[in-house]
Amino acid sequence: MRLLVVEDDPDLNRQITTALTDAGYVVDRAFDGEEGYYLGDSEPYDAIVLDIGLPKMDGISVLEQWRRSGRTMPVLILTARDRWSDKVQGFDAGADDYVPKPFHMEEVLARLRALLRRAAGQATNEFTCGPVRLDARAGRVTVDGNPVKLTSHEYRLLAYLMHQQGKVVSRTELVEHIYDQDFDRDSNTIEVFIGRLRKKLGVDVIQTVRGLGYILQPPPAAAGG
Repeated sequence: MRLLVVEDDPDLNRQITTALTDAGYVVDRAFDGEEGYYLGDSEPYDAIVLDIGLPKMDGISVLEQWRRSGRTMPVLILTARDRWSDKVQGFDAGADDYVPKPFHMEEVLARLRALLRRAAGQATNEFTCGPVRLDARAGRVTVDGNPVKLTSHEYRLLAYLMHQQGKVVSRTELVEHIYDQDFDRDSNTIEVFIGRLRKKLGVDVIQTVRGLGYILQPPPAAAGG
């Protein structure tokens, strides 16, 4: 899952980015409102962490412009302001959740997990597809209860397919969601990762839809009960 962090404090931006990267997310960064607005308006992020007190353009204005232009990604607001009126303004602008500074990084991670699973129509942090189970909180994958060791890119690919389960996902979409902005993207590597995932999982849950992409769904026996 690909996230954007818009925070002007360099140390806090780095801390949040490091925590999210360690949790298995792909993360882009912005340090002012104008850059944040541009990235959020032009890149397909799964969720955004947005500070309100930004230079060049404040976070509320950024969020309002995103929503006016039809951008629907979940947005978690961070701010030093703790007045109820600021929270109301943030929610009315289109925020999905709110964390006042100072905060514990685990709370930010937990709230983001909640936003992502709600966006996927999922009630818990555990995603299942047939015998395959992905625990988003622990970053762990099992098949029939047996752990499967994946590389970071393989995990990101499976996690995105899990969040989009039952939908056809193109190679271009996968590239946009498992690589950060600066990565040398090559959609051909997706086929390599898909092949590795199929081999490691050992079950037929990733189907190729010719000319369109891939779909994650339970194998026929599991789908039939």
